[in-house]
Amino acid sequence: MTNNNFEPIPSSFMFKSLLDMNTIIMTANPRIALVTKGIMRAAKEMDAPLILELARSECNLEGGYAGLTPAAISKITRDAAKELEFDMWSLHADHIGIKKGTDEDIEATKKLVDGQIEAGYTSFAIDASHLFNFQGGNLREELANNIDATTKIGLHIKRGMGDKEYGLEVEVGEIGREDEHGRVLTRPEEAVTFIKALNENGVYPHFLAIANGSAHGNTYDTNGNRIEQVSVDIEQTVAVAQALKDNNLDVRIAQHGITGTPRDLIHNHFPHGDIVKGNVATFYQNIVWDLFKVYEPELYKDLWDWTIANYKEKAPEKNDNELFGKFSKFAIKEFFDRIYSVGEDTLEAIDAMCYAETLIFIKAFNGQGTAKIVRDHMA
Repeated sequence: MTNNNFEPIPSSFMFKSLLDMNTIIMTANPRIALVTKGIMRAAKEMDAPLILELARSECNLEGGYAGLTPAAISKITRDAAKELEFDMWSLHADHIGIKKGTDEDIEATKKLVDGQIEAGYTSFAIDASHLFNFQGGNLREELANNIDATTKIGLHIKRGMGDKEYGLEVEVGEIGREDEHGRVLTRPEEAVTFIKALNENGVYPHFLAIANGSAHGNTYDTNGNRIEQVSVDIEQTVAVAQALKDNNLDVRIAQHGITGTPRDLIHNHFPHGDIVKGNVATFYQNIVWDLFKVYEPELYKDLWDWTIANYKEKAPEKNDNELFGKFSKFAIKEFFDRIYSVGEDTLEAIDAMCYAETLIFIKAFNGQGTAKIVRDHMA
């Protein structure tokens, strides 16, 4: 089976063919879709599989804060793949968030999933990790609401996809959640209980997102300066993956919140193969904003001013640098037309920077040449 039409493939093909190999699948977030071609070009150059993803908050039937519907991002990514003749990519719905688990919440989520399936998505991530029962008497009771919501949407995806293959990610342990002791980490027994329960219900994920010390977006010190993120608990991550293996569960870890993590730390210390999917999101937004400072200074100033004016009161303890870093994503929709009308020289710079930085990520992930393994598996 060759992908000569350059349509997105199921991420399950990538997962199954690379299972327990010393590699992480490059996963990038094009919330500013101008980054897409540079990322794809690097993946093609390195012969590495690529997952492109947007979360529900960024991309939904109303457009999300990135101003993109599932149909819109599907067209942008498909057009880029055809132009670049890139065959080894998947279109993934990240963080299909279920916050309440009510009937109304579930039905709205099903409608979103229907729109994603109609738009040609080939991979889905159900995130009901917020639904945790702190009063539960045992693990199964604590996870019951997450299991229930994930099952409902998981079975809906299965029905909607029919006989088509697709990838599936689920989440246990809310990423970045903190208590009085710091970041809350997913325990191995939580992961095993969660996946076994889903399997019993007829839902069979490939990727498991866990809370392992990372957080989404940029990381800041107490003075509001952007700093590296080195908080991923590698030992705990390995323990979770080992527990899944010990229980004969073919599920491995999706690492969220990689922005700010040094690439040498990823390359030299991340447990490649235990972590099989590495999500890089805000990093690419940072590239665009940094380039706008030089190439589109007037637009950058307006983005900055709008963000500070709209979020200063909501987070008065943060300085302006941190405010912009945390909340400027909400300016994308507000300035959508201007962002997507920047000059040709700006587009070339974005493409070049995204290409170069993605090469480094794929190198750090040991992704080079692994697309051939997936192709051989599909043949």
